[in-house]
Amino acid sequence: MRLIGHVLASIALIATVPADARETAPPRAAAPHNVILVVVDGLRGRIVDTKTAPELAKLRDSGSYFPNSHSLFPTFTTANASALATGHQLGDTGDFSNTIYTGSPVAAAAGSVTPFLENDTVLGEVDQQFRGDYLEETTVLAAARHAGYGTAAIGKLGPALIQDHLARSGDSTIVIDDSTGGPAGIPLSNAIQTSLRTFGLPVAAPSRGANGNTGSATTPGTTVANLAQQDFFIDAATKVVLPALKARGRPFAMVFWSRDPDGTQHNQGDSLNRLSPGINGPSTFRAIRNADNDLGRLRAALETLGLTATTDIIVTSDHGFSTISKQSATSSAATGRYADVPAGFLPPGFLALDLAASLHMPMFDPEAHNAPIPHGAHPSRGNALLGTDAAVPELVVAANGGSDLIYLPGHEQVLARSVVAALLDQDYVSGIFVDDTLGPIPGTLPLSSIGLKGRAATPTPAIVVNFRTQASDCATATNCMVEIADTTLQQGQGMHGSFGRGDTLNFTAAIGPDFKHSFIDPAPVSNADLGQTMMRLLKLSVAPRGHLLGRVLEEAISNRPIPVYRRHRRASAPAANGLRTVLQYQTTGTLRYYDTAGFAGRTLGLPSVALPSAQRKATR
Repeated sequence: MRLIGHVLASIALIATVPADARETAPPRAAAPHNVILVVVDGLRGRIVDTKTAPELAKLRDSGSYFPNSHSLFPTFTTANASALATGHQLGDTGDFSNTIYTGSPVAAAAGSVTPFLENDTVLGEVDQQFRGDYLEETTVLAAARHAGYGTAAIGKLGPALIQDHLARSGDSTIVIDDSTGGPAGIPLSNAIQTSLRTFGLPVAAPSRGANGNTGSATTPGTTVANLAQQDFFIDAATKVVLPALKARGRPFAMVFWSRDPDGTQHNQGDSLNRLSPGINGPSTFRAIRNADNDLGRLRAALETLGLTATTDIIVTSDHGFSTISKQSATSSAATGRYADVPAGFLPPGFLALDLAASLHMPMFDPEAHNAPIPHGAHPSRGNALLGTDAAVPELVVAANGGSDLIYLPGHEQVLARSVVAALLDQDYVSGIFVDDTLGPIPGTLPLSSIGLKGRAATPTPAIVVNFRTQASDCATATNCMVEIADTTLQQGQGMHGSFGRGDTLNFTAAIGPDFKHSFIDPAPVSNADLGQTMMRLLKLSVAPRGHLLGRVLEEAISNRPIPVYRRHRRASAPAANGLRTVLQYQTTGTLRYYDTAGFAGRTLGLPSVALPSAQRKATR
């Protein structure tokens, strides 16, 4: 690993876009180079070396490397997919987490108002609920498609389609994901189907097989990487899609979204109910190598096709990753007994259960047709509607993992303060962010301080709750973070979504004709910056609706100097119990990059405490 110097130079350039119309300008006379974005889902920012991922290490060391990289908080997949797709922060895209509150039932999500967005049919229906475009920002692939370029999105269900979620016919952008070939998938053109068959490839994506085994509280999850499905994706990309894009004779933009190591880390069966080895067992490293091999195959195909000299490759991860903890000394939900939860562990939906108990509100399960949640049970997926009438809830919890979203449809300030007071009593909470319109509440910071207050079309959460994170035993703390997670997965499996630096620190590097070689950029970068940089590389101009844009990484693609960047710390007023939400972030010009946030001693990256010895032991 090369040493990273801190270089201070001139002021950052902020990406500018015309404001006359939301249309794509015609391509300039000199055709741009092709751009491929490779997203290695769930790859931790400091896990790459020549042993774990030799292809990634080779690209990092030969091209431009961005070690000061940032996932957007909440650090979830569809949220960061929206940032990569549009170059905007989440306050503009409205994709606040994998599970959001839509305000209206989504038929494709069994009528739930808290749909999980990693589903092509759900995304289509959510688009229709919000004036035909739930993001309301033009994506890179859509802009490229409108300019006449070739476009394709291949890989993980949900984030692949988000890259051009309005192109659902199959005749323009090529979309290949888990649902391809099935009734819920985006159709493939006859030409692509014929080409797949020519190479002996199926026209329907294979399932994850054993890799999709989540396990249970008594049965370990998967111990194999996502080999069969990803072999299909990379075969389709290299043998069919890239040759088809080359044959068009125009520039192209392609996104390849690797499900590994994310899917394997979530489901891994190496550490059932134990924090060690957690996500650092053998299954994870097989998954990292699986994604790494795919990158190698992609680069080899570009060389064979004669496209290396004309193609830029950007590699990133949507977020980092952590090991799940399900332990709390304050939660009443953890004292209950549930058939599918080990005694003493937090159940799925613990946040909703604890709030219902504190606020004396009935609970309903949006994934079970709003059925009441009886005493001694937990919400099936963690989401819950609180109040006397499920059709008009007073409070909605969208459970996501390392952080949860709370919506107050009535926007009641008194209720918001009661919710915050209840949250401040729980040892698993580490940082609370509240909608600016609800006014200042001691112990909390406003949503605007972390880029969550913008021009979103979807409902904006009233409260975002970050859960506790801390390091276990390893040399690089961000490689072995442990987090409380509101999930149906088990202690010892993997999750993300928190404001700990292990989740916000992702991996970013790039190589190609437009990027500097053997260049280390110490300035902060984010996934929103990559969307804007792709627009610049493709010579596209899009007028934004919102104003929470990333920047173009000029210092890596031109002779511009490394921008000046500064580090900042902001703390809320103290709550009655003395807790303050603390935010650590960096700036280049007016842009913010969010490092970590929470309560002191409860978030990795803030002043920390050692992991209690009781949590280091194998717990069954």
